[in-house]
Amino acid sequence: MITFCIALVLLVLGFLIYGKLAERIFGADPDRETPATYMADGVDYVPMKPWRIYLIQFLNIAGVGPICGAIMGAQFGTSSFLWIVFGSIFAGAVHDYLAGMMSLRDKGCSLPEIHGKYLGNGIKQFMRGFMVLLMILVGVVFVNTPAVLLNANFTPNWSIYIWVVVILCYYLIATLLPIDKLIGRIYPVFGFLLLGMALAIVVAFVVYRPEIPELWNGLQNRHPDAAHNPIFPMMFISIACGAISGFHATQSPLMARCMTNEKQGRPIFYGAMITEGVVALIWAAAAAYFFGPNSPVDTAGKGGPAMVSLIANNWFPSAIAVITILGVISAAVTSGDTALRSARLIVGDFMHFDQKPIRNRLIVAVPIFVVTAVMLVYSLADKQGFDVIWRYFAWANQLLATFTLWAITVYLRQNKKGAWYFITLIPALFMTMVTGSFLFVAYKEGLGALIPRPVGYAIGAAITVLVLVVFALKCKKPATTEKL
Repeated sequence: MITFCIALVLLVLGFLIYGKLAERIFGADPDRETPATYMADGVDYVPMKPWRIYLIQFLNIAGVGPICGAIMGAQFGTSSFLWIVFGSIFAGAVHDYLAGMMSLRDKGCSLPEIHGKYLGNGIKQFMRGFMVLLMILVGVVFVNTPAVLLNANFTPNWSIYIWVVVILCYYLIATLLPIDKLIGRIYPVFGFLLLGMALAIVVAFVVYRPEIPELWNGLQNRHPDAAHNPIFPMMFISIACGAISGFHATQSPLMARCMTNEKQGRPIFYGAMITEGVVALIWAAAAAYFFGPNSPVDTAGKGGPAMVSLIANNWFPSAIAVITILGVISAAVTSGDTALRSARLIVGDFMHFDQKPIRNRLIVAVPIFVVTAVMLVYSLADKQGFDVIWRYFAWANQLLATFTLWAITVYLRQNKKGAWYFITLIPALFMTMVTGSFLFVAYKEGLGALIPRPVGYAIGAAITVLVLVVFALKCKKPATTEKL
């Protein structure tokens, strides 16, 4: 428990100290007018109270990521604690904060527009399509997961497609409605529920005093298939939400369009990521106990959703266990609908298609939902379908984070004095190595079964060096005029 407690303290200190540094580097100005006021449209640009925006941002970025991802990451051992803490403080929260603030300064623009501005038009065009696809993958994952949990725990005699249709209909409504009509009203409640679930596990720690692994017991790989799942890069792909996640930066513009003061950025963007790190740490610690040698139950072959049910049913009374499972379901649902809403906004932005009329929103949203439905049918019809979609969603998510870190680094290098750009350059290099080597090291998901692992790492390193050279050449060109 000592490692766990130290990790919690470090996350809090990260927000108080490193978050303040990130704010100073960006130069948050409380007197600058925000898009929520000068571009108010009653649909997406809607002023809201800071506490409400924080809870919505937290729920949007969290979903089941810091739960299921942390559980899968805990299989690797105590190294997962290190990645959650240091990944959240120095990579994820910085990524979320600066991406959100850059959007805030630029009319609440979507993430592809930021990529295009600092990485070039070619990257912008690529990222437009890539991010829409990623948002659809998120939607698929976050329809499948709650549908499976609802069907298995509450309606085992129903066809799972009933829940799929119900969830998709809800997603469509949430995607089309003004942000303050549904998301702004009920999501803070779900945000409190997600935090309450994490607090309940902390209470269970106090009551049951489980033997949570300590850092000084070793960082060895404890994955059941460690031979095919090395810590690097597999753990860094498994734990995305809770450390660093590209999906987060797609959600930040939604909230940037609702903020009324730039000083709100640190608690909303940096703070929400640190909160997610806390939630991930709690679930990782719980899972580490159940995966360990003193586990009271057999956890062999159990994935994230199954482990959630196992932890809840072993530590909580039946009523609280049901509430916990419902909380996980709500977390998935509330990330899925905002992902598809982001897809609508991205398409609307690059098509310059006014999203205020409901007709225009339908024109953009319907094709997105059709593609989502087709992928869902595949994921449910094929036994391996969901696994395939999840693996590539996870990698694509981290690849997006890598691109975003590079865009932020170019912005800082061109527009801020000194060497402050190193706060994102170092995470950008690290994540480039993670995503680059994954394709050549992963045994099932990549080419790891075909080439020796050292060769895979060498290719990842070569990709990283090449990207660094491109960055250096990019920064020699005239700086992009800062409109931020």
